[in-house]
Amino acid sequence: MKKIIIPAVIAKIQSELDDIFSRIKDSARLLQLDVMDNKFVPNASLNFDFRLPQGKYRYEAHLMIENPEEWVNEYWKKVDTIIAHFETVKNPERIIESIKKKERRAAFALNPETDVGEIRDYLSQIDQVLVMTVNPGFYGSPFLPETMDKIRILRESEPDLDIEVDGGITADTIEEVNKAGANMFVSGSYLIKSENIRERIEILESKVIAV
Repeated sequence: MKKIIIPAVIAKIQSELDDIFSRIKDSARLLQLDVMDNKFVPNASLNFDFRLPQGKYRYEAHLMIENPEEWVNEYWKKVDTIIAHFETVKNPERIIESIKKKERRAAFALNPETDVGEIRDYLSQIDQVLVMTVNPGFYGSPFLPETMDKIRILRESEPDLDIEVDGGITADTIEEVNKAGANMFVSGSYLIKSENIRERIEILESKVIAV
């Protein structure tokens, strides 16, 4: 199963977003866009009609918002994968169907306190699961090792599922997450706030490929 490092992008205005892209350059091919409404999480990001470079990257939208269905209907064309927090989804089957009809990959994200069993009935219908390894909303939140059990449970039951982790992923934590069974690794502040994003991505890649 392919393992991939994914920079997480947080921006409040277009110029901030543009600056991040100028620093990422050719360091990554898949980027996670952190969409936050200052309601579901205590922060705001990409809650405007943002513009993205076309043809250079693939994008996944991590919807940390109270109404993911509304966002899907309005902005789905901007991204390739849509990740809705299961805690905010009113009708799981309906939002999966809506995303699939638009020919986009569908995924659910789980906050640290949400049990894996909550999404068990939908695992065959979605393309990936995002396990939050921090409480969401900010770059640099502390890594929660107790979330590793969720990853192990998911990997044992779904050997071919894309299992993504997000939160506190650094050179010090990525090996533990990798061994637990994740294959997609989202990193925010460790990458975006570094002086050399490409170098940091190569460090993380070396940690997961070596296992």
